[in-house]
Amino acid sequence: MKKIIYIDEVEIKSKTILLRVDFNVSLNPDHSIANDARITQALPTINYLLKNNNRLILISHLGRPKEYDENFSLKVVTEKLKDYLKDVLIALAKTPEEVKEKKEPVVVLENIRFFPEEKNYSTVFAQKLASLADIYVNDAFGVCHRADTSIIGPPKFLPAYGGLLLKKEIMILDKILKNPEKPVVAIIGGAKVSTKINLLQKLSKLVDYLIIGGGLANTFLCAQNYPIGNSFCEYEATQTAQKFLAQQTGQKPHIVLPKDVVVAYDRESKEKTVVKIDKIPKGFSVFDLGPETLAEIGHILASAKTIIWNGPVGYFENPNFREGTDFVYYSITQNQEAVSVVGGGDTLAAISKKEYLEKITHISTGGGAMLEYIEKGTLPGIEALKK
Repeated sequence: MKKIIYIDEVEIKSKTILLRVDFNVSLNPDHSIANDARITQALPTINYLLKNNNRLILISHLGRPKEYDENFSLKVVTEKLKDYLKDVLIALAKTPEEVKEKKEPVVVLENIRFFPEEKNYSTVFAQKLASLADIYVNDAFGVCHRADTSIIGPPKFLPAYGGLLLKKEIMILDKILKNPEKPVVAIIGGAKVSTKINLLQKLSKLVDYLIIGGGLANTFLCAQNYPIGNSFCEYEATQTAQKFLAQQTGQKPHIVLPKDVVVAYDRESKEKTVVKIDKIPKGFSVFDLGPETLAEIGHILASAKTIIWNGPVGYFENPNFREGTDFVYYSITQNQEAVSVVGGGDTLAAISKKEYLEKITHISTGGGAMLEYIEKGTLPGIEALKK
């Protein structure tokens, strides 16, 4: 059976390594780094390879530029990396050709999405990247769900291995997918039923409790004919939601939808009201879960042995409506008996400044990748490494 070989399972010494990392950090409005967690999470692999006298060529994207855009240059990332690798010379190269001219132990290739061949798969570009190194290592779990050239191309031309972060991500997800301790609880928030229905179908076979919040919950409430005022709702997905609920006829999973909600006139509002789901006033919108619903969620999370959380359960960007998301977070951190996995860009943004982060078993670097791995059991970037 084909499988991934990881860098700590084989001797890699004195080689030039093409290392795909995920340095897609969140930026402030002035384009300084808002949160460097994605850099620090790659450091174990970087340090492990440097310790064995290897030379590294780092590849990453930042943002979604279609062509060269100084606002998304990896210069800011390169400077931050220098803070962590104090005794190592690091250079930034604008092109693969320029990489070959550099002599530093670590070379960062400029934002890979500045090259149109990255998103439009190119065998020629894959070969060009592969020609820079002896070995390819993928440590970018957060991008493994994309069939981009730098993810699936170089392994066709070089010996290819998984990095330490990739190994950690896959091991923890396999543990909760293949041999979870019960009861298993999933909390799924976010906006669209259409993008998460396959995930919900998969989770319904895996979990004991499926808690649905955020904009997703509005569509499910609408599907049950509750009047939801001006709340966000994916009306074209209500039939999908109805069908999903109709399929859940057995004992498992117990589906938890809001019983009460926090409503307001608009999302910037400083006024808020708690109402039962059958009493949402016309002209008002749902922005958070109510106390009765949170009490039920707290009770479920307290007895859980495995917890998966993706997506805030309210409009946390307004402090007035972040109580539900905060409650879910603190309930998870209070349960030290459970294996807990949290992922998703909005979820990470909601908890980034919190205390007790270390009490979560694993904070995934990949929101979309984590969900797709749960749904499908593999990813294009993972398949590319198997041999």
